[in-house]
Amino acid sequence: MVATSSSVGSGAAGAAQFADSNSRRYRYFDPKGKRASHYEDVTVDVQPDPERYLIQDWIIAFPDGKGAYGKHSTQAQSSDWHAFRAPDQEWERTHYQRQSRIEIMIQSVISNGRKAGAHTAFTKAWGKILQVQLGAWKHAEFGLGTSLMQAQRYGYTQMINNATLTNSSYKLRLSQDITLFLAEIGMDIDGWDDEVGKKAWLEDSMWQGVRKCIESIMGSADYVEQYFAINLVFEPLVGELFRSGFMMQAASANNDFMTPSVITSAEGDYERNLANTIDFAHMLVNDETFGNANRALFQGWVKKHADLADEAAKQLQPIWSMPHSKPISFDEARDVSQERFAKILGELTLSR
Repeated sequence: MVATSSSVGSGAAGAAQFADSNSRRYRYFDPKGKRASHYEDVTVDVQPDPERYLIQDWIIAFPDGKGAYGKHSTQAQSSDWHAFRAPDQEWERTHYQRQSRIEIMIQSVISNGRKAGAHTAFTKAWGKILQVQLGAWKHAEFGLGTSLMQAQRYGYTQMINNATLTNSSYKLRLSQDITLFLAEIGMDIDGWDDEVGKKAWLEDSMWQGVRKCIESIMGSADYVEQYFAINLVFEPLVGELFRSGFMMQAASANNDFMTPSVITSAEGDYERNLANTIDFAHMLVNDETFGNANRALFQGWVKKHADLADEAAKQLQPIWSMPHSKPISFDEARDVSQERFAKILGELTLSR
């Protein structure tokens, strides 16, 4: 039983009775499993909540009287926001360790590839695809990372904020990885232009649907909608479609064995982020009090963002025709992404 401000009524030592209040371990929360994990020890109630232990209410507040965090930052509702635990159980130390390992791997691949002259095996068409299309995609990843960085500020608990912020960090890392990768291999290729990717992102009609998707997500004032739209809608319908359905498939077929090593880490990132988001959304749609309202809300978000993502995916179709070797068609890749999206929605009893 969690002690709340109403149940304690006093800030005196020993006034509250909670899990392990008589133990030297001082465990003040109910763990998800039989024993508290290290992840729970360093995240649960790190972010204060006046309804739990902050009985004096917020120490500081905004001029309008609102506290540092509030439930009003999203239309979604929960009987207990503190019940969420991220399946990947990631916190600062484990996150930095994983990011460091990924960066070491990617830098090793790039360094060894350049020494071996791997770029000399690229076809001319593939080199242009890397400059323009992958160069444009890094801006998409940066936009998603920026949106999630904004969203995490409003999460009501540390567990929600941790999952959102690590998601943001992974996106920003990938954008940086692509930028550095293209800059390094560009030093070995005559006529390389680092600016054409940005130009395509801003001006090429193929990329304007993706831009519209991301800017619509960034424009939302609801942090749960941003988190939901990115991982449950945009990523399977557009993100994975481009990364796995095109770059990972076409790169090796066009004698490029470096790019898949850069992109594959992002697919691992997404599996973790997807699991976190599904668990979070599952908690909300199965809430005893607010489940039905949340499900109706999420259905509206699915329609809004899936329609935009479908149009963005269609606009990217010409890219599949650009490589010299075409191991997979757009329609084949799109069928996979649509099936993936349907399975994700099915886990949450949602539909198109």
